Amino acid sequence: MSYKTPILLIVVGFLTACSFNKIFLQPINLPPIPPEMDKVTLTKKTKNDTTVVEFNTKTLQPTFLKNGKDTIAFNFTIESVLFESSNGNNLNGWVLKPKNVKPTITLLHFHGNAGFLLSQYERITPMIKYGFQIFVFDYSGFGFSEGKATRKNVLIDANSALSYVKSRSDINDTKLVIYGQSLGGNLSAVVANERQVDIDGLVIEGAFSSHKDIAAERAGIFGRVFVSEKYSAYKAIRNFTKPVLIIHSKQDEVVPFEMGLKIFDNANSPKEFYEIKECHLCGPIIYANNISQKIKNMLTDYKEQ
Repeated sequence: MSYKTPILLIVVGFLTACSFNKIFLQPINLPPIPPEMDKVTLTKKTKNDTTVVEFNTKTLQPTFLKNGKDTIAFNFTIESVLFESSNGNNLNGWVLKPKNVKPTITLLHFHGNAGFLLSQYERITPMIKYGFQIFVFDYSGFGFSEGKATRKNVLIDANSALSYVKSRSDINDTKLVIYGQSLGGNLSAVVANERQVDIDGLVIEGAFSSHKDIAAERAGIFGRVFVSEKYSAYKAIRNFTKPVLIIHSKQDEVVPFEMGLKIFDNANSPKEFYEIKECHLCGPIIYANNISQKIKNMLTDYKEQ
């Protein structure tokens, strides 16, 4: 009796599963800050200029400088915070507030699978112009946040971020909406379902319906077989009963448009599907006015049973 074939299949299956599971989290993890340093400088280059961002090493408060010289003035303030996830990791987040308006709605942003705050926050900040305040944060293993980036930690971190914003009086006295994008969109439905009493609505943009679905899109049947399904927007959304807005671009080349429709079809009313154009996660960048109005309308129109 030979055990070679079964053992080989088990090894190949394990390695393939690990390889596929890595596609979901591609963080930029910044190295630990030496204790003797009082600031850390990062550079972000565009076609037109270079933005230098200086971080205070104690508070991680960022200062944005154009070409490393002049302070950049935004139409919002940034408050850097550190809060503890229930997995024990200290996470970095930013509270973004409009300067000239007292916000009545807070967006809790769950970002996508790559980069970190500095590369992700611009995908949601256009909403500030329309009176929203926003809490953005990095999952474990992203940016300055401690720990390892895993799908388990991401879910724990998202729940911890919700608990943190609920502890702040400047946030807790506003309507609270989770706004998830891509991986964060899939995640947002799970957290929203688990914590319905803590939120007033949900926005999902450019999300995949399940880990198995997006893995199958990338690698066919092997992706579906070897990727574990720890949680999914498709399953979670069927039990969510508060207002939901699902946004997906017909031209999305990262997450198929049909996955957004699949989530929508499994959602309960009140719900709305907003079909947009252009790139993956371009909603707030191009359609902030429309999206902001849809969020305000869904909160105004909803009457809890």
